[in-house]
Amino acid sequence: MRNFRNIFFALITFSLMACNTEEQPVQQHTEKPDYALVIHGGAGYIVQGRYDDKQEKEYIDKLSQALSLGDSLLKIGVKAVDVVEQVVMLMENSPLFNAGKGAVFTAAGENEMDASIMDGSKLNAGAVAGVKTIKNPIHAARMVMDSSKHVLLSGEGAQQFASAKGMEIVDPDYFYSENAWESLQNALESEKKKEKMGTVGAVALDQYGNLAAATSTGGMTNKMKGRIGDSPIIGAGTYADNESCAVSGTGHGEYFIVNAVAFHISALMKYKGMSLQEAADHVVNGILKEQDAGGGVIAVDYNGHIAMPFNTPGMFRGYIKAGDEMVVKLYGEDSD
Repeated sequence: MRNFRNIFFALITFSLMACNTEEQPVQQHTEKPDYALVIHGGAGYIVQGRYDDKQEKEYIDKLSQALSLGDSLLKIGVKAVDVVEQVVMLMENSPLFNAGKGAVFTAAGENEMDASIMDGSKLNAGAVAGVKTIKNPIHAARMVMDSSKHVLLSGEGAQQFASAKGMEIVDPDYFYSENAWESLQNALESEKKKEKMGTVGAVALDQYGNLAAATSTGGMTNKMKGRIGDSPIIGAGTYADNESCAVSGTGHGEYFIVNAVAFHISALMKYKGMSLQEAADHVVNGILKEQDAGGGVIAVDYNGHIAMPFNTPGMFRGYIKAGDEMVVKLYGEDSD
């Protein structure tokens, strides 16, 4: 597979040079955890009062279930790349999120899904884009990484590849959810209803020091047929490198692509010596916010430090580290 260590270096060189060159405060290191897992279920107009108690509980329970699954796997020594795949698959199977079962609709009334995965130990990656019948796009992305000579497959070709590899293929009606359909109708009627960006993602550090990231989405409600966002673009919505960090993003994909958001955070750590939190904040609450681009990221570095910055009212998110209690948060009022 291709080495992504320097793919986006030229793209962000000027941005790196423009960063504040003053000495940055050194992040205080605590004892490195045996493992760490961070997940997200999308960012956007997520505010208290938008969801009733039952809906809040559903989101908290599903995020907790995903973290519990990942924790149980990491605890017994499962590798990070396997863990993030399984955790994202669990969220893809839930209609609560804009991925897999709950994917939003295009302007043509279809579901077109994207996903990617990256193994930081080998800098290997795989992705699928614009797929309509693959039950778990993240599993297809993993198969592209492991069982093909390519990185990104799209549309009919990706679906044929998945079928040939024995993956579960479903009727497009499987992905229908009432909430996603109502979102499309609101958009078509030009109702200026603020939506959340329900992309899902997971990043992990395993017991062997390996990092991995995975992201899956249905894209934007009412998007143009064939539109591809950042989620399947390595370096934009997903990136992992054992020498820096693992990142999964959620937000306005076009801006994540042109700013190479996920790789940008890694590069700031490697080439500018920033801590994970500093790098993630610089990109999300600096570059993206200045461009009026909503979104957020989850990230974990090789020392088990985590970051979950977002510039929207809220982001479904959570994390767990070896030996620590699980943390799940929904709103911006929940301080990180």
